[in-house]
Amino acid sequence: MSSHIPASTEPPSTLKQSLAPVKVRYIPISDLIPMPGDNDLVTRTATADAPFPCRRCLQDASPGESLHLVPYNPFPQQSTSPYSGAGPIFIHAHASIVIGAGLGGCATAIALHHHGHRVLCVLDKVRQFGRLGDSLGLGQNAFDLLEKWGCEVDEIKRIGNQAPNMTIRKWHDGKELATQPLMDMAGYIGHRGDYHDVFLEWVRRRGIDIRMGSEVVAFEDVDPQPGITLKSGEHLRADIIVAADGIKSLARPLVLGSRDDPKSSGYACFRAFFRPTEEQRRDEKLNRYMRDGDCVNFWIGPDLHLVQNTLRGGEEFNWILTHKDEGDVPESWFQEGNMKEVRRLVGSLDPKIRGIVQATEKCLDWKICYREPLGSWVSPESHRIALLGDSCHAHLPTSAQGASQAVESAGVLAVCLNQIQSREEVRVATRVYEKLRFPRTRQSQTNGEDLRDRWHGALKGVKEDKAIDPESVKIRNRWLYDFDAEEDAARRWLEVRNVVEAEFARDSLEPLC
Repeated sequence: MSSHIPASTEPPSTLKQSLAPVKVRYIPISDLIPMPGDNDLVTRTATADAPFPCRRCLQDASPGESLHLVPYNPFPQQSTSPYSGAGPIFIHAHASIVIGAGLGGCATAIALHHHGHRVLCVLDKVRQFGRLGDSLGLGQNAFDLLEKWGCEVDEIKRIGNQAPNMTIRKWHDGKELATQPLMDMAGYIGHRGDYHDVFLEWVRRRGIDIRMGSEVVAFEDVDPQPGITLKSGEHLRADIIVAADGIKSLARPLVLGSRDDPKSSGYACFRAFFRPTEEQRRDEKLNRYMRDGDCVNFWIGPDLHLVQNTLRGGEEFNWILTHKDEGDVPESWFQEGNMKEVRRLVGSLDPKIRGIVQATEKCLDWKICYREPLGSWVSPESHRIALLGDSCHAHLPTSAQGASQAVESAGVLAVCLNQIQSREEVRVATRVYEKLRFPRTRQSQTNGEDLRDRWHGALKGVKEDKAIDPESVKIRNRWLYDFDAEEDAARRWLEVRNVVEAEFARDSLEPLC
């Protein structure tokens, strides 16, 4: 279509209220069929023999009905995208719904919005977010994309751990085995709840509707628009629905065709995050790792390891103890942990850290479950419901890349949607997206598995006086950072698209694994 039609930048609710009681249809620019004299407010009368100036309204408009059609520019400050094969960014905008307002869901909404697509809403079943969780790392690969999308990344950096390095230590005496720049491991470490608050604010600044207390209970996997049903009974439709609501996503069985029950990884984590009391901060037996500013340390031993870090100059303290799973911990972030068992496990731990762990009042016990890699991330009928983040590529904590890979996936999905010429091709975009993302996310996942196994096996059968090769215990994440997922998607788009279209022509989609 021609790009001469200017778009309104007012919120749709304001536009609708200003024109009441005249019937108004709020539409993306890409739905308009340009006609001479079109401007911000397009009014046409449908007749039996005259085309209506909106593709989507053709089937809805009755002869003689008068509609005000209001085109809306979702990101008026930006007119072009370097990753849009079609040229102007708004020509092929697609309406989307994002399920899950966690980090992955927020990143998806921001990426789609940045690339000119209309995000109808972000849904989350909880009514209010608290400061949940503990430590989270964001790598430079995620920060580069967030900054490109116009996010104020310094807001994250300011509240993260300020330590320049991290130290890997022997379990029982704290002897240094290796020291690395913190950026080599997880990039910027901070509290998950604090980072989440910033991501939510970034979404709100873009005028995207976050609807809390909106639980999805059913999907309708149909063309031309898939739909969802909320617990309230409300029905919603969009050109594409992105399920970024975690490993228990209701969309997983839809995509897979059956339930996939979690499998135990053989490990669970005791986790604690708290503010040490003034007495603890003054106690020389407890305060070793909270008195000299922020720090990040790892203690590794046979079949277990402990991660410790601080925030706000040591005012907040976090430890995570990964231990062999006894098989009775449910898959939940909120299962109360047994501090008596924690104290038993750390009985042989370096005394300089053991005291503050044993003095902790309460913790959570999180079963680390494993799910087999998925053969598909996209719904089988319409190909318009796509999984993203933990719902399709959950990572172990040792990967320190779960959130960063979700950010990458968000960018790739948005770029793929920019390459297509019509809504009918959304199915091509989603299938290219999964093929582009699967190999890299799988490598990132196995990277975390490799690190856990190296840490837990490094000291097995090793005599006390034998030196350990520092390289054998170092974290190997640096290769992940110098990568632009969007540029990679744009560069490989045509090649992978040809593969996908050939599969559609054969009516035989190859599984991802």
